[in-house]
Amino acid sequence: MSSIPPRHFPEGLFFILTIAKNCYLCTELIQRDMNLRDIKKDIEYVIGAFVDDCTLFLNVNPGKNADEIANLIDKAVDLYNDLREKVVKSSGAEKPKVCFDAIRKELLEKTDALYDELSAAAKKGLGK
Repeated sequence: MSSIPPRHFPEGLFFILTIAKNCYLCTELIQRDMNLRDIKKDIEYVIGAFVDDCTLFLNVNPGKNADEIANLIDKAVDLYNDLREKVVKSSGAEKPKVCFDAIRKELLEKTDALYDELSAAAKKGLGK
């Protein structure tokens, strides 16, 4: 079975664990591999993808819900700044990987909520 490094996926740990449920060694390597650099890259990737999706909607549908989409981008930037601050604070903690897991979970939950808001704004802007 080929191993995919988790840093290529924002939800890398969950993705690989679903593929290799019975591979204890694989899960140990993945958990050991999580570090400060990886969590920073994950935050950058996920928030960047969301902002790209927002700008894509604005480019494809000019003038439709531009203010709402701009507010969503502002929320995403605020989330990015908050999570990066949490990462820096937790890197000096006694067990930083536990903190990184919580931050990664918060990243995915809050980004999902932002995507729900983007979907609602897109439906509203397109009249659906």
